[in-house]
Amino acid sequence: MMANFIMVYTSMTGNTKAMADGLAEGIRKAGYDVRMEESDDFDAKELENYDGILVGTYTWGGGELPDEMLDFYEDLENVNLSGKKAIVFGSFDSIYGDNGIAVDIMMEQLKKQGAELIYEGFKIELDPDPDELENCRILGKWFAETVDTLVK
Repeated sequence: MMANFIMVYTSMTGNTKAMADGLAEGIRKAGYDVRMEESDDFDAKELENYDGILVGTYTWGGGELPDEMLDFYEDLENVNLSGKKAIVFGSFDSIYGDNGIAVDIMMEQLKKQGAELIYEGFKIELDPDPDELENCRILGKWFAETVDTLVK
C-alpha cells in the first residue's frame, strides 16, 4: 500500500501557497497523491488518517502564528501523531527579525503530539524564486519517497 499525504497550510500573500504548490508538485511527480487543505477550516483530528503530514505557515508580526493557524495549532493538542512523518515549511520576512519562528512553533507542537519530523523546518524568505521553487519540488519528491519507504 502506498503512503498517503496531507498538506495543511495558510498563506496571506501567496508566498507559503507557492511553497505548498511546489511541494505538492514534487509529491505528485514521485507518483503519490496529496490532499491540500487550508488551516482555518480543517479538523486536525483528520491528520491521524495520513502517513505523511506537511504543515505550512507564514510568520506573522514579530514572530507569531497567524490567526488562521491558531485553531489548528490548539486542536493538535488532542491529536495522536505517533508514527506519522512530518515536515513544516513556511515563508517569513526578516525585516521583522523573526526568521520564520512560526515554523519552529509548529514543529514543536507536532513533535509534542508524537510526529517524527524527518526534515527540520523548511523556510524561504518572502516569495520563492525559481531555484527555491525547484527546491520545494525536490523536497516534496524526497519527502514522499522517504515516507513511503518508512511506512512499509
